[in-house]
Amino acid sequence: MDLNLSEEEREVREWVRTFVRKEIIPLEPEVLRRERRGEPGLREEELKTLRDKAKESGFFGVHTPQEYGGMGLGALMNALVEVELGRSFVQFKFGGEADNILYFANDEQKEKYLIPTISGERKSCFAITETGAGSDARAIRTSARREGDEWVINGEKTFITGGNEADFTMVFAVTDKEKGADGGVTCFLVDRDQGWKSEYIDTMGEWGPAALIFDNVRVPHSSILGEEGKGFELAMQWIGKGRYLLPARALGACERLVEMGMEHARNRVTFGQPIADRQAIQWMVADSAVEIEALRWLVLSAAWQVDAGLDSRQAQSMAKLYGGVKANEIVDRVLQIHGGMGYTRELPIERWYRELRLLRIYEGTDEIQRRTIARNLLKGHASIRGFLG
Repeated sequence: MDLNLSEEEREVREWVRTFVRKEIIPLEPEVLRRERRGEPGLREEELKTLRDKAKESGFFGVHTPQEYGGMGLGALMNALVEVELGRSFVQFKFGGEADNILYFANDEQKEKYLIPTISGERKSCFAITETGAGSDARAIRTSARREGDEWVINGEKTFITGGNEADFTMVFAVTDKEKGADGGVTCFLVDRDQGWKSEYIDTMGEWGPAALIFDNVRVPHSSILGEEGKGFELAMQWIGKGRYLLPARALGACERLVEMGMEHARNRVTFGQPIADRQAIQWMVADSAVEIEALRWLVLSAAWQVDAGLDSRQAQSMAKLYGGVKANEIVDRVLQIHGGMGYTRELPIERWYRELRLLRIYEGTDEIQRRTIARNLLKGHASIRGFLG
């Protein structure tokens, strides 16, 4: 496993690292102030300005294939980019992206949905989760009934990322109860102006997902993405598109948090000595450093397997599980190092504390990852010796 970066890859990473340091981190104080007033942290015009600056330097469509105007970077480089972006709690992603399953669209759909999404003219959301159908995606109840050349969609989705801002959705509905998930679920591309509505869901973090309501929403048969009855396969491809990227971003956050903790420990003096001299603090730093390094290798190993064309699902589940658990432990330690100040809203630590808690829930809970990892091992689909066998 060769993880040496080429000169070009190093330049890409350094460019992102510099961009985060010079353009994003300086925005943090104002973003915190806005969020604490109940306002959006990063305004739409500011996000566009940042993306335009990046695009001027050729940084556009990190994941997007080159034939669609993107950079087409591999999984390993995508992971390294996410690590750098994770060093700030300001939620920023480079422009030029589209959901991976939109590439399954036919030519007409690509012109209407895929191309405008990549260019930033349109916004999408992925809608499969329902109350009672989160980790168990096969239990969805939203239905689509065919009437002539139309489908009538009824149901409600919940915790949909980007659902409040999206102007179209990729919604998954049961089209044949007898066949169940394997052959009875279909994905539809549905514009907001076709009748679905969204409602904001307030959370303990700054992330505001949505509930989507479909009340007799009518769409033409041509709205089907992919094939009728093959929606669940598309959903699994979306969910598994890059699970390693979530702990990659958490890795960047952990690096920055521990750096903040060490700086505070060097400066905070108690009983005539910096607390950095106290063994209790040193062990917190040491444990965090070991866990960060372990997480780094789990993430990079999973990304390397993706680039190598190997079955990386086990590695991605391990990275997602470990990343979520350890990120929460590390942010808790850093808050402890800061003492009472860490608990205040004057510092961004409590902000990160709330944000990182979500990592153990969304896109596969800790429990689901453990179930997947254990099942793969017990059924012989993976080896305890790892992918090298």
